[in-house]
Amino acid sequence: MVISTFADTLTRSIENVSDTVSGTFFAPVIRLGVTGLARSGKTVFITSLVANMMDRGRMPGLLAQSEGRILSAYLQPQPDDTLPRFDYESHLGDLTARSPEWPDSTRAISELRLSLKVRPSGLLSGLQGPRTIHLDIVDYPGEWLLDLGLLEKSYSAWSEETLKRIATRDAAQDYLAQATAEDAAARLDEPRAQSLAAGFTTYLTAARRDGFSDCTPGRFLLPGDLAGSPVLTFAPLPSAPNPPRKSLWHEMERRYEAYKAQVVKPFFRDHFAKIDRQVVLVDALGAIHAGPQAVEDMRQAMSDTLGAFRPGQNAFLSQLLLGKRVEKILFAATKADHLHHTQHARLTAIMEALTRDARDRAQFAGARTSAMSIASLRATVEEMRAHDGAELPCVRGALLDTGKQAAFYPGELPEDPAQLLGPARNGAEAWLEQDYKVMRFAPATLSLRPGMGPPHIRLDRAAQFLIGDRL
Repeated sequence: MVISTFADTLTRSIENVSDTVSGTFFAPVIRLGVTGLARSGKTVFITSLVANMMDRGRMPGLLAQSEGRILSAYLQPQPDDTLPRFDYESHLGDLTARSPEWPDSTRAISELRLSLKVRPSGLLSGLQGPRTIHLDIVDYPGEWLLDLGLLEKSYSAWSEETLKRIATRDAAQDYLAQATAEDAAARLDEPRAQSLAAGFTTYLTAARRDGFSDCTPGRFLLPGDLAGSPVLTFAPLPSAPNPPRKSLWHEMERRYEAYKAQVVKPFFRDHFAKIDRQVVLVDALGAIHAGPQAVEDMRQAMSDTLGAFRPGQNAFLSQLLLGKRVEKILFAATKADHLHHTQHARLTAIMEALTRDARDRAQFAGARTSAMSIASLRATVEEMRAHDGAELPCVRGALLDTGKQAAFYPGELPEDPAQLLGPARNGAEAWLEQDYKVMRFAPATLSLRPGMGPPHIRLDRAAQFLIGDRL
């Protein structure tokens, strides 16, 4: 195990030296990781970002664009021949069709390379010609994100934490009864192991539907070609003191460790360890709508997972010796267009409070972090509506289920985020004074003028934070 770890580290270091030298003497490369919890809008974010980088009329917040230094942007084949290409054209077609629809959610890892021709800035800009900068965007399912938190946990610790966390959830009661009835010290019976794994998968599916974030192991929800394999046939069990070698507990533990070694760790080594910049998309409004337990679950999940991002500064020497570290991390609350702009500052403040623990850890390690509220693709317009003698700030759009236009007031977010995070940390089951609503809007029909990308909210500011310094 030690030799394997050393070999992985050495291989990664050699790859990073190669990347560093290539970036020094050839066209520089920025690797942007796009991740997020379920229903956070990763596919729409990438599609709109690329479209707005190619037609930059809506990107004044990107300094290189406002200074007129981005001369052109174009797509090229991605450098990794083993990864599927992000299907940008199909996703953009879905969003810009006469009857637009949201693209399918991410179900596998993919990559896209966007190349930018940029004129340098500064005192020597007149002496240098334009240079090419490659932006490699790596997209992967949000369900895989939280698996990185398993790397430092034993099967015993994971089982204990999981069973304790889900003990009061209605959707978990069938599985809890099934797990409690098992004798973990009894001899392994494969049909029983498969039944336990299936029962736990059923719970995970329900938990994701109910708005919870802690749906690990993520490959249980998106198994791909691993479906039915032993590496996905385990589940958390109550502890069994001194279980024999061929017991159910021992085999579950072995398969859990195999999942980490053969599924999670290679994904981390091959993809995460090479990322320079990271954006974490969060459906904070969806969690608030789901209730205090979902909010606390989201906060804890983000804090637990951040350690896998290897945050820190990409100094040349540190790359040589330790491998790359994520330099910048953006935590973005999506679907800001579901709120009137007068509440955006409050959503951003809630996002900052939700990610405080995660951002503190990243900043201590030397990474720069930021939190903001965005809408990758604006699906609504704002308006004021009279109600009971008062003017309510509303948003109006086409409802996803019916296609009918509707104005919507979701409720007023608190000015102090502690009014949400306090009850969430204290285990409250419902908000005491507010009923926060979420409406599902369909994408608006677009009519784009030449040079104009899709409408958005603060996507240009997000791009400036993530890659602006490298342009």
